[in-house]
Amino acid sequence: MQIFQKGFNYSQDGPGNRLVYHLTGCNMRCPWCSNPECMETGGENLSPEEIYSEALTCHALFFDGGGVTFTGGEPTLQFEELKTALILLKKAGINAAIESNATHPRLAELFPLLDALILDFKHWDDGAHFAATGQHNRAVKENLCAAFSLHPHLLVRTVLIKGFNDTQKDAEAFAAFYRKNGGERAKFEFLPYHEYGKAKWKKCGREYAVTDAFVSEQTVQTYAEIYRQNHLNVVKT
Repeated sequence: MQIFQKGFNYSQDGPGNRLVYHLTGCNMRCPWCSNPECMETGGENLSPEEIYSEALTCHALFFDGGGVTFTGGEPTLQFEELKTALILLKKAGINAAIESNATHPRLAELFPLLDALILDFKHWDDGAHFAATGQHNRAVKENLCAAFSLHPHLLVRTVLIKGFNDTQKDAEAFAAFYRKNGGERAKFEFLPYHEYGKAKWKKCGREYAVTDAFVSEQTVQTYAEIYRQNHLNVVKT
């Protein structure tokens, strides 16, 4: 498995204290990405067995329900290796999670191996989604619907970006989709736009093209109110 970086983080990448592996490669090109260095392949190579061994060594640090999280980039681009690693962790009883953009056609195969599933949904409208990311959202919607039905510990995150998905209409459209497809069982979190990755883009030799994209606290509150009116569980990790 190609890994850009690894380290511990508490609660933001799944429950408890977690060993987080950032896998390289991504099939989206979101201009606000905070990990642009993960877009391309490369990095340290570790086999699923080596990751499993490393997790066993760190087992004592997985407090408060912690464990191992695979994120990116997009971890499902290394699907077979990821699945093997998850099988090994499952057999060892180590809590496992992934953070994914939900585009992979075989994503549901991983559900039984995951104690926590974190999925991104960037825009409810396919045209807007494609224009920003380079990927259609049909597979995302299909995987979200499957996860609503099949996975008991699902967190859906949406980055709120001014001029992209920050209107009341956007909030209502997201909520309507979730309500229609069983989203009452999941948890939802809003991540207001930030520029933490801006310097990384320059370091990678890429132009950071996003400007004036911060959203107000009122935008976040409007989203939360509309979701709650639709019986959706809003959280903050």
